[in-house]
This record gives sequence, structure tokens and C-alpha cells, in this order.
Amino acid sequence: MKVKIDSERCHGHGRCYDLAPDMFGEDDEGYGMVLGDGAVSPARQPGARLAASNCPERAIAVEGASQ
Repeated sequence: MKVKIDSERCHGHGRCYDLAPDMFGEDDEGYGMVLGDGAVSPARQPGARLAASNCPERAIAVEGASQ
């Protein structure tokens, strides 16, 4: 599973890096960014889904997610 942030949609609310600081950070202007290559281990998948579902702009894409 991988996560991505659409920088065109992100408004910098910061929910992603508040909810999953091990996967997301903020850039110099306060917008969300994926830390590392975006790969998410099975143990971290719930945090990735939580961050994605709490993004007001739906700027976080979760790819290859298994339920």
C-alpha cells in the first residue's frame, strides 16, 4: 500500500500530519507532504486510512489498499 498527497488539492489543514506523523509532514508553507517513498506497512495502514478519511479536501490517495 502507498499514500500520495495531491498538492493541488491540499489546503494545509494539517490533519494528515497530526493523525499520522510517521507518514506525513509539512513543507515550508505548512502543506502536507508524504514522508519517504509513501510505502505503508500493514501495521501502519489504519493510520494511513484515518489520515485520508479526515482530509477535508480528499487530497490523500491510498493506493493498493487491502481491506
